[in-house]
Amino acid sequence: MPAQSFEAGVLVASQQAADIFLLTVYLPPQCEKPKAGQFYMLRAWAADEPPLLSRPISVHHYEEGTRALSFLFQVKGPGTRKLAALRQGNTLQLTGPAGNGFALEGEKVALVGGGIGTAPMYQLTRELAAAGVKPDVFFGFRDTPYCMEQYRTLARLVKVSTDTGAVGFHGFVTQLYDPADYDVVLVCGPTVMMRNAARLCAEKGTPCFVSLEKKMACGIGACLGCTCQTKEGEGKSACKHGPVFDATEVFF
Repeated sequence: MPAQSFEAGVLVASQQAADIFLLTVYLPPQCEKPKAGQFYMLRAWAADEPPLLSRPISVHHYEEGTRALSFLFQVKGPGTRKLAALRQGNTLQLTGPAGNGFALEGEKVALVGGGIGTAPMYQLTRELAAAGVKPDVFFGFRDTPYCMEQYRTLARLVKVSTDTGAVGFHGFVTQLYDPADYDVVLVCGPTVMMRNAARLCAEKGTPCFVSLEKKMACGIGACLGCTCQTKEGEGKSACKHGPVFDATEVFF
């Protein structure tokens, strides 16, 4: 089904950390429900106002009963600053759900996230748990972790690393697990982290899927602005063919 554009009302807007915000909106009944790894294009300003482009943000949580749709994002520029300024009762324009999302495969699953790349992992954990699979969760942060407690009842194991050693393991998140212990490793985070995770999985022969972050203009594969190069030589749009790719398929 093609991505839909619609107006949504803000239910909850809260700050989770210094530059991390949680925005929850109501998904109208006529709109398709999302799955883990998909994203929406968000816009809280007029078409003739800067910034020019909407902002692609992954699904953090979707509650089917209440149709509450949540986005966890980091403020990085004028677009996300405007999203962070929204309050309960405000409205914004959404287009989605877009992208392919994560496949729910394997009995022993490791979820690896870094920084704001942990955002889509909550919905993924919930969907895996609902399917009878409790994943092992490994997250890395620069200094202080955020939004971690919600994983405790859903995951089999939760481990955290920090660059500064302030919390958890002092080092890289890829040092927390052995890919050989898993049927599949699902990753989202900084490019260097995903590259290392993919390399380690390749060495152990473990399938690895990564969610790529790209600057997007349209979010539907029309403009080719988020094209990434594959090892077969074919360019693929992160918004249309991804954002989740087999790690052996793409160049980082």
